[in-house]
Amino acid sequence: MEKQLAQTPELQTLEWFATDSLEENSYQWQPPEISSDSLAFLQYTSGSTAAPKGVAIAHGNLLHNLESIYQYFQHGPESKVVSWLPLYHDMGLIGGVLQPLYGGFPATLMSPLMFLQKPLRWLEAISREGATSSGGPNFAYDLCLRRVAPEQMENLDLSCWDVAFNGAEPINYRVLEEFAASFAACGFRREAFYPCYGMAETTLMVSGGVCRPKEAAASILATIPPNPPLEGGSSSNSETRFFEKTGFLNQGGSSSSGTVVGCGKSIPEQEIAIAHPERLTPLAPGEVGEIWVRGPSVAKGYWGKPEATEEAFSAFLAVEAGESARGPFFRTGDLGFLDEDGELFVTGRLKDLIIINGRNYYPQDFEWLVEGEASIRSGGAAAFSIYIDGEEKLAIAAEVERRFLELLRRNPNSSSPTEELIQTIKRAVTAEFDLQVYSVTLLKPGTLPKTSSGKVQRHACRAAFLAGTLRSV
Repeated sequence: MEKQLAQTPELQTLEWFATDSLEENSYQWQPPEISSDSLAFLQYTSGSTAAPKGVAIAHGNLLHNLESIYQYFQHGPESKVVSWLPLYHDMGLIGGVLQPLYGGFPATLMSPLMFLQKPLRWLEAISREGATSSGGPNFAYDLCLRRVAPEQMENLDLSCWDVAFNGAEPINYRVLEEFAASFAACGFRREAFYPCYGMAETTLMVSGGVCRPKEAAASILATIPPNPPLEGGSSSNSETRFFEKTGFLNQGGSSSSGTVVGCGKSIPEQEIAIAHPERLTPLAPGEVGEIWVRGPSVAKGYWGKPEATEEAFSAFLAVEAGESARGPFFRTGDLGFLDEDGELFVTGRLKDLIIINGRNYYPQDFEWLVEGEASIRSGGAAAFSIYIDGEEKLAIAAEVERRFLELLRRNPNSSSPTEELIQTIKRAVTAEFDLQVYSVTLLKPGTLPKTSSGKVQRHACRAAFLAGTLRSV
């Protein structure tokens, strides 16, 4: 152990015991002094980057969120959970393990790999165990639609499934409808769907259906406001720049038709606010802005990152003169709006994080890989996501080297060099991340949108891609 602890001298001063050689009652364990503010664990925001941020979850955060989930999901002693979600993920750890422990009811756990290899196993486990509560990201239901054959449904009984929660990524209304229709013969009820919203920084759950009757539909539908004030409600240049910068451009977070799924209301003792992300002013119901959250489930901050903590967890809403400031809030980086009844609708993202099939990716991971190709310019790639039929897909734009243009000039009638380079990029991304690339655009040198300091403008690149104005070769 001394070799293992060479990098952690603070642990070398601890007294060590070999538990298999202790005599009975030779060592009396003393419970540590723990309060609601004491650190329970670090919950990392992403495993796809070399420097993920550890969210400091306190015992008070955890107990508040567990009680809220227990109430909103209507769990009880008769509840049963089946979960395939990874235990290093907030939804898998808190929803699949700690919630059953908190509520005192059984849970059946399975490997994420077993689910991904054969999604039918998840549904079979729900049927076999009589699970009342189970779920995952939107892609899980879509995977079942694509990989479970009609003849495999014959022995499934999903009538026990009361809470089919759906969260952690944009919820596709089409998937909900098709899943409900496809598995209705197995006893699945559309009313079992439970759209919700949350993230690591808020322990887990932010919003969900408010203790609804189990026979009532969970998903509330609406359309994105046609003229969000940040886009068209004012002639302010800053407002126009905001939507150009984010690439929102009225692109729906759920489907190309603009239909979005309601994610319920705020959990108890918490507040959801919609703020203008630049002016920091509160927005009215129906107006699209950044989603802010405050309350007992919001974490203490990021471990060892005081500047990032201050930026994300210490936001205050701008108020009129003489009014008391409201805050501090946690800035989620997500876009959405509240309706008149306080129902939350998530419409997109401010931040660069790309979520595909329930996994988090940072764009620079793709960009660094692509820039490793000999024909791509260093610092000349941008990765971003686009919505195709309600699903988030990966798109990449990359500047080619000038010698690649010379190769094209020498072979004006051949498309093979560009096709070969595009396929090389796609294969590299698939091999490294096990992910399909929807689109690769090869750009002329010096045409990738960048700031004056040379930083890639991913949102501007996405907007140009959607508008068809990228200068491709």
